[in-house]
Amino acid sequence: MKPLRIFVVDDSVVVRRLLHQVLDAEPQLVPVASAPNGRVAMTQLESLDVDAVVLDVEMPIMGGLETLSAIRERFSDLPVFMFSALTQDGADATVEALMRGATDCVVKPSNTRDREHALRQIRETLVPKLKALQGPQTSAPPAPTRSQPQPRMAKATLPSPRPRPAVSLPRHRGPQVIAIGSSTGGPNALAQVIGDLGRRFSLPIAITQHMPPIFTAMLAQRLDKLTDLSVREAKDGDILQPGTVLIAPGDFHLTFVRQQQQVVAVLNQDPPENSCRPAVDVMFRSLAQCYGPSLVTVVLTGMGIDGAAGVRAAHEEGGVCIAQDRATSTVWGMPGAVVHAGLADQELPLGEIGGALRAMTMVRARGPSVRNAAAGGGRR
Repeated sequence: MKPLRIFVVDDSVVVRRLLHQVLDAEPQLVPVASAPNGRVAMTQLESLDVDAVVLDVEMPIMGGLETLSAIRERFSDLPVFMFSALTQDGADATVEALMRGATDCVVKPSNTRDREHALRQIRETLVPKLKALQGPQTSAPPAPTRSQPQPRMAKATLPSPRPRPAVSLPRHRGPQVIAIGSSTGGPNALAQVIGDLGRRFSLPIAITQHMPPIFTAMLAQRLDKLTDLSVREAKDGDILQPGTVLIAPGDFHLTFVRQQQQVVAVLNQDPPENSCRPAVDVMFRSLAQCYGPSLVTVVLTGMGIDGAAGVRAAHEEGGVCIAQDRATSTVWGMPGAVVHAGLADQELPLGEIGGALRAMTMVRARGPSVRNAAAGGGRR
């Protein structure tokens, strides 16, 4: 497979050298050039053949947001990874970039003087995201990354997914909650889905997006501006109720438990699952216990397989799943794992998912929204 050609844009000479050292050591990745700011980068991009850009957020002359907009105008499908310090200002700008179409974010090492620690952090955070652009990782089921023509990207020959079953909603009650999982490319995808739900969407929503601390709070603020729903980072004791969207905070699993007729959020820092905390599987499983057949899971773009086991648990309780299709996914790892396992009741383009969720709310519920322990259906 042809190595991916990476373009590094960062105003720090030290950071550029660290990135080049890490990328040089990876056979699948080749650092082809670097630039100290966006203006120089845009000039170089006109003559370079690159497969992805690693872009600093805060730079002089032409910063990351302005550079991203210029890249999207000139090279609409070129993957761009924002490389940001873990600060409130940096997170705010990074999430804004993700909402504008950046592929993903990577936290920049906070102490570049500790060279070995900085190199290790880059290897563990950035390298897997770049490699995911080439195709499936060995730990994931076969799943291509993008199906749209990508002359800049290496292609992988992959098997077709298993045929998906026809969608079947619970007959005795309508859906009562929507649970969404996403990762790479997720903030932009979430913005479209939440924005497409329209006014007065009647179901509560829980979201797990793979992001570091601070970034998830900024994401919640950005999404809150797109809808009449109340979007916020989840806290212990938050009630999952109509009109609310709760987002798992970075570095915490988001789970839910039933307390009488209410379902409330419980955060924990149990070990990561699928190398993730928060993990989509953890949230899906807990909601399957609370809502059974009234749960609708949605798996959006992302690398890896997080979410597939949780969807299976939801299916066992009678719930249904919508998976984002291959063509509109930035990385078709997470939804692809669900589709290949035959767990996707519907596989839809991103632009149709919000409408499908709106249509589901028209199914009239004839049973309680939450399983009632007194009736013998509760679990611990």
